[in-house]
Amino acid sequence: MSAETFKIDPPKSRAALVAQRLRDAIIDGEFGLGEMIPEEMLASSFGVSRTPVREALNQLQGLGLVVVRPQRGSYVFEPSEEDISALCEFRAVIEPAAARLAWHHARDATLATLEEAVADMTAAHKQKNTVRYSRADTRLHEAFVQHCGNPYLQFSYAAAGPRFAALRTHLGAAADVLNPRGLKEHRQLLDLFRKGDFTAFDALMLAHVTSTRDNYVASLKAGHPVYANPAKR
Repeated sequence: MSAETFKIDPPKSRAALVAQRLRDAIIDGEFGLGEMIPEEMLASSFGVSRTPVREALNQLQGLGLVVVRPQRGSYVFEPSEEDISALCEFRAVIEPAAARLAWHHARDATLATLEEAVADMTAAHKQKNTVRYSRADTRLHEAFVQHCGNPYLQFSYAAAGPRFAALRTHLGAAADVLNPRGLKEHRQLLDLFRKGDFTAFDALMLAHVTSTRDNYVASLKAGHPVYANPAKR
């Protein structure tokens, strides 16, 4: 027996911990799209040197959440209209396919996740809590991929997932908690998945993602504000 058998995973490095916290901060809107990320302030806040902060920023650049500009600094990504359209086209292809696979592979587990997400979205809508709504929205859409049973599809979706989540908060959630249409569509997606009616499900998902794209582009053109996390108010 090899000694390798008894290896255990080491605890997360400081860079990994910093990356996770920064990832959450960007997705939840504590940093605005295009905003500069001050390395020195972060190092001081985390109580670490600038080295793990830079490593964390490089990790987040790999996820598409950060743009590192040599000699200028690091910035939260800022999507173009073309980028938003491409991401939504990707979702419109992947999510319906994943939903079908999830229905056959892990129907009950998927339904449980969807029901929990819709309940959380309903509560967030009543509270007008944009961060909570956005997180629940993300959980609902990720549920199809999470339970689809296809690692290649999951890998592809994970590459763009953090950007989806950030765009929801920065460009969509503020309107979603005021307009009941989005919540209604998510409830309908849940109901259609439960019934296994994928003809109607596909049509609704396409309409939903198309509407999302249009709303994000309109928000971008209007000049998105630097998002303020309600938890910090």
